[in-house]
Amino acid sequence: MNQENHLQNRVIIDKEVSWDKTQVIMSKTNAYGIIEYANEVFVDVCGYEDYELMGQPHNIIRHPDMPKVIFKVLWENLKNGKNFHAIVKNLAKSGRYYWVITDFEIARDENDVIVNYFGRRQAVPQEVIALHIEPLYKKLLQIEAASGVEFSEKYLIGFLEEKKRTYVEYIKELIYEHEKSQSKFANYSEEEDAGEEEEHRGFFSRLFGR
Repeated sequence: MNQENHLQNRVIIDKEVSWDKTQVIMSKTNAYGIIEYANEVFVDVCGYEDYELMGQPHNIIRHPDMPKVIFKVLWENLKNGKNFHAIVKNLAKSGRYYWVITDFEIARDENDVIVNYFGRRQAVPQEVIALHIEPLYKKLLQIEAASGVEFSEKYLIGFLEEKKRTYVEYIKELIYEHEKSQSKFANYSEEEDAGEEEEHRGFFSRLFGR
């Protein structure tokens, strides 16, 4: 089932899936992105039964609002054995959407060949999506429609160069700054700055509990 086929008969509903955003969505795929395991949270959120997911490509839940360039960069990193944190809009069986941020563990065989990807996904603050991610992804989609993925990638590179950040650094900063602003310690004092840098470095380890 490829991306085009699975979307042909789908009604896209511009409503978010209702789910417990404290939970972690987990899956295991082979080296080609074919689903071999999905935890109960994954099943509950996406709306597919276990038997509908097993053996299917992970892009069964890919939302048409997602720019192709984000998956291009994600897979380039994973195939090179590098974890990658991406913000992704997924498509549930119902046609509704849900946003997540990704985290991966990469398993290799005795010959150091990648055999599996273990994916963890958590919810993303709505303010981060609405204020930063949706406008960027909409622009990337427009460029892809007009000029193709090559120029979408060039725009993304230029955007990140202006920010002086990699993609992962950019989204980490967005979520970290949001969390800080929502914290009971939102009124940061200068004395707390020393601990802030350490917290920033370990952000994804803390977010995904590893």
